Amino acid sequence: MLFKTIVVIVLIIIAVSLFSALRTLVRNKDNDKQRTVRFLAIRVGFSVLLLILLGLAMFMGWIQPHGLQPGGTPPAVTSEQIAPQ
Repeated sequence: MLFKTIVVIVLIIIAVSLFSALRTLVRNKDNDKQRTVRFLAIRVGFSVLLLILLGLAMFMGWIQPHGLQPGGTPPAVTSEQIAPQ
């Protein structure tokens, strides 16, 4: 649960940084160009941090990937699985 909370907090920081950059870009003042770049750099940094955290969590076994079948397509669904008799 702690890991999920950390991921949500990082996602919120990424969104806030992105919208802060958009706001400074729309205001279009001369000294705001550096602030826009700084906000976007923060967003990229936190995105990289999030990817590293997710990779580490998968490696440590804290989260399990699901939904993909290794080696190809998922098995076909039979009519008995849809409507058992």
